[in-house]
Amino acid sequence: MRATSGILKGLNPTVTIASKIVVIGFVLFCAILANQAGQYFETISGILLQNMKWFYIGLVSLVVGFLLYLMVSRYGHIRLSKDDEKPEFSYLSWVSMLFSGGMGIGLIFWSVAEPMWHYADNPFTQGLTNEAATTSMKLTFFHWGLHPWSVFIIVALALAYFSYRKDLPFTLRSILYPLIGDRIYGPIGHTVDILTVAVTAFGISQTLGMGVIQINSGLNQAFGLDISLGIQLFIIVSLCTCAVASVLSGVGKGIRRLSEWNMLLSLALVLVVLYIGPTRYILNTLLESTGLYAQNIVGMSLWSDAQNDSGWQNWWTAYYWPWWMTWAPFVGMFVARISKGRTIRELIGGALIVPTLITFLWISVFGGAALKVEQDARVAHQEQVTAAQEAKQTPPADFSGGPIFEATKADTTRALFTLFDNLDTGMFGKLLSVLACLLLGTYFITSADSGTLVLCTLDAAGHSEPPTSIRVLWGIMIAAIAGVLLYAGGLKAMQTASIIAGFPIAIFIAVMSLTLFHSIRREPKPWAMLPEHVHPEQEKLDGPVEPLVESKTVASEPIASRSSLKDDSTLNQGPVLS
Repeated sequence: MRATSGILKGLNPTVTIASKIVVIGFVLFCAILANQAGQYFETISGILLQNMKWFYIGLVSLVVGFLLYLMVSRYGHIRLSKDDEKPEFSYLSWVSMLFSGGMGIGLIFWSVAEPMWHYADNPFTQGLTNEAATTSMKLTFFHWGLHPWSVFIIVALALAYFSYRKDLPFTLRSILYPLIGDRIYGPIGHTVDILTVAVTAFGISQTLGMGVIQINSGLNQAFGLDISLGIQLFIIVSLCTCAVASVLSGVGKGIRRLSEWNMLLSLALVLVVLYIGPTRYILNTLLESTGLYAQNIVGMSLWSDAQNDSGWQNWWTAYYWPWWMTWAPFVGMFVARISKGRTIRELIGGALIVPTLITFLWISVFGGAALKVEQDARVAHQEQVTAAQEAKQTPPADFSGGPIFEATKADTTRALFTLFDNLDTGMFGKLLSVLACLLLGTYFITSADSGTLVLCTLDAAGHSEPPTSIRVLWGIMIAAIAGVLLYAGGLKAMQTASIIAGFPIAIFIAVMSLTLFHSIRREPKPWAMLPEHVHPEQEKLDGPVEPLVESKTVASEPIASRSSLKDDSTLNQGPVLS
């Protein structure tokens, strides 16, 4: 599939050329006809959310259950590589890259803003009350917990299995091999890869655009820097240049080291806010919200608002799930790339459970601190009302939210920085804003370089070391797309289009779950995958094999006699000794 000469040497010409045409054409459409495109996409996405809400909710819930089953079942021992291969990265580096590539910018963006919206309005409690505060954290945990990570991990698991264990190309076309066989190398496979490239490029560009806006907002809060397109474009160019340099240095150097810095900066920010903020309230919120999440996860997972059909789900859960699905090809491929050599149990436990717990800690610290500020503002307002009544004066207007909620309503990007100002009005608050901007920048670079790596890998037909030229080209294109969308106001239209793209990806996720389970059922039993069976010592090849299970008396017979038992289904499942 890869060209052996010419300007496209080392690349898949069909995917490389066609994907660029699709990406550039669609971006120009969203930029030139931003309003018309936005209206068109809004109509289609509204129809999908209204009529296919049950499908999104049901599918993601089934994926969570399927992954948890694989983790605890006998299939958990299966290694996502050859049986004797070991992981490329240490556990801490691996988790750092998982978190940085998965949710970094988005979580910083929404960790304060989303609890504020649910605190003001949700379908379960009256807004701006203590009960609403509790519910807001539970809902935010749900939208950023196991379910979104499961969408990423199912793609990573399927791709790693078929690529590293079955020696198929490291592209999503390989997941279809059990269904269509060698036809994955033809037009069907090319189409899958082209669409994967397009969805990945769009998703990365949107997120980077949002991240740049928030960085600009933070710099405005800390230094009074103007919020302008020129500054935002300068930030994009600067950070994407760093991202290209990082991706050129490879996963083992640039992306790994940057991800480790991300985790250190994140930890520093968490500890500082935990120290200067309402520490006891935050810790209580973390414990309580985690318990409520665990207690209500089944009900929340399957709740579709069938009786009221209020539309709330279409703005939140049913909107989030296809949104995460558009990220699944990119994040899933990146997770698979860094997970070679790990077992299914390690991948699910480490990439589903651990990042979810880190996410809960982050949301509890920042969202919890913001809720405490809001509750204090409500108490102060009530005291003003009481004082006015006692003095027989006109009481203030009804409470409509504290400073952080008001800032969130005005501009979502200011929510986090308004929290910092309310925690400390002096230089310390500005320092927190600067630290947050720095963290956003490093997450920006990590997302851009991991996304660029995935795009280059797809263009190179799954090769782990794509040509340098295509890495630079994709880095420039990602920056250009984000800049064009910001300039033309097409970011919203592209975001809405992603919700539409989530529908075919959801179908693809359902198919890959079936092909994955169909294939792993044919894997050897755990006892047949012990080291002495994978690569036995040379002297044991000429003598008897030590019995692994006492009831399997045939295991103590010479190898020669075992080879004659070709009809024994149990033995045929094991590896061939050579």
